[in-house]
Amino acid sequence: MNWAHVHLMINHFPVIGTLGAVLLLVYALVRKSEDVKKVSLGLFVLIALTTLAVYFTGQKAEEAVKNLPGVTEAYISRHEEAASLALVLMGALGAIAFVGLFLLRRSGSIPRWVVILVLVLSLVVAGAVGLTTNLGGQIRHPEIRDHAK
Repeated sequence: MNWAHVHLMINHFPVIGTLGAVLLLVYALVRKSEDVKKVSLGLFVLIALTTLAVYFTGQKAEEAVKNLPGVTEAYISRHEEAASLALVLMGALGAIAFVGLFLLRRSGSIPRWVVILVLVLSLVVAGAVGLTTNLGGQIRHPEIRDHAK
């Protein structure tokens, strides 16, 4: 097993985890459940931490694939730029979710503004992570590349 393999195995956590946590948060809002809100915010914190691991294995994965046939610096660069943005957004989401959990411990409830901010930002993050994943897939999968570019 090499770093490319590790990167490919763990990159699913931010993608699937974000979608799952968004759905869970929407469910919590519909059901008005503080417990489910707490779980979803905790998931966003955990997903943000796993995103760090995915990001930092990316450089090692690049070294493993950069000289393979069909792999170009252009595809790697686009993926890397998207990953940097996704990391910043995910970090902000994780931090805000953590603040919500901290405020819960202090006041006994998660402020509504935190929940709404987490929901809105999580939708943006889901888009950023999805784009990053798609661009990463294009590095080794020419069948999904946009040939019009």
